[in-house]
Amino acid sequence: MPEQKPWDETTGSGAISGAGAGGAMDLAMDEGTTLEKTPGGPEGTGPTGKPRSLWSDAWRDLRRNPVFIISGLVILFLVIISIWPSLIADQDPLNCDLAKAQEGSQPGHPFGFDGQGCDVYTRTVYGARTSVSVGVLSTLGVSLLGGVLGGLAGFFGGTWDAVLSRITDVFFGIPVVLGGLVFLSVVTSSTVWPVIGFIVLLGWPQIARIARGSVITAKQNDYVQAARALGASNSRMMLRHITPNAIAPVIVVATIALGTYISLEATLSFLGVGLKPPAVSWGIDISAASQYIRNAPHMLLWPAGALAITVLAFIMLGDAVRDALDPKLR
Repeated sequence: MPEQKPWDETTGSGAISGAGAGGAMDLAMDEGTTLEKTPGGPEGTGPTGKPRSLWSDAWRDLRRNPVFIISGLVILFLVIISIWPSLIADQDPLNCDLAKAQEGSQPGHPFGFDGQGCDVYTRTVYGARTSVSVGVLSTLGVSLLGGVLGGLAGFFGGTWDAVLSRITDVFFGIPVVLGGLVFLSVVTSSTVWPVIGFIVLLGWPQIARIARGSVITAKQNDYVQAARALGASNSRMMLRHITPNAIAPVIVVATIALGTYISLEATLSFLGVGLKPPAVSWGIDISAASQYIRNAPHMLLWPAGALAITVLAFIMLGDAVRDALDPKLR
């Protein structure tokens, strides 16, 4: 039989020539060890050993943040009772008995009664629906309008950027409360939509400034310049390359501002130009209870406490999201 020659090293197979069965087993063991270590990955990598994205890394940090967990649970509870207030309040918030006006806690009425004999507990529960609705819808409107206008200004620059900057300067010069007194004093509707429209009208410049600066920073990165050199259209660069990397600051500011919008609605309702009876709102209840604070402080304590907890929960949530999305804090 002719003698078998080892593989030629120039073919690229010399790495295992002469290894025999033992060399093949060693190679298989090395590969198995590599595959076994890959899922764990070094710190900062995902299950496949690839680097984690900003969003996955932020979600990992948020799940370990007790501030995010506590505020998230409070907000989840508020959302649930806003959608189904009858789960924990089985009475009508507009069903009042003047004979029980200003009375304190009683069986079945833990928060007592207000100046009209309405159950304070029921009105506090139903008031969450108004506050959460105004906060969420206002934030969505502000983020959409301000994000689009600011993003376009930062991307195209030039005349569009200069005009938008001057418009935002004008809106920043309008006092929010004074503007609400003027704008909402001529509105007779008792729904939440005039208040939401006013907040969006005066709230979008802040988001527009944040979005503009974030887009200007993102469009200077190398991957955007490479996409432009390869002939990518403006819409593709905005949607695929710039927006995902510029939206984080907008989310942080909008989350914190949501609590501010809730307190703004309560302030306007307290002044009598926001929501109006028969609407149920914490601001309306606080305004009605302010003249009875000496004789019946419970009328003011519960709606004011619910408002403070709600605003604090959204601000804490925004702070946790900011810490998770800010690479400088890692």
